Amino acid sequence: MKKTYQIDVDCANCANLMEETANKTEGVKHCTVSFMTLKMKVEFQDGVDASEVMERVRENCRKVEPDCEIYL
Repeated sequence: MKKTYQIDVDCANCANLMEETANKTEGVKHCTVSFMTLKMKVEFQDGVDASEVMERVRENCRKVEPDCEIYL
């Protein structure tokens, strides 16, 4: 399953950090973050609860970029 989320992030480097962190989160198959469009596209592994995984993604991203926001 794939979903797109609106994000709020201050710079392109921060967006890259978010992308790297999201891709390391359990349950995420692949993630891309676009600073230009302020969107995060996430492909989830089969059989996972997307909302639960995204809560972990949000927590993990805030560890590397405290000012970021992912609108779930």
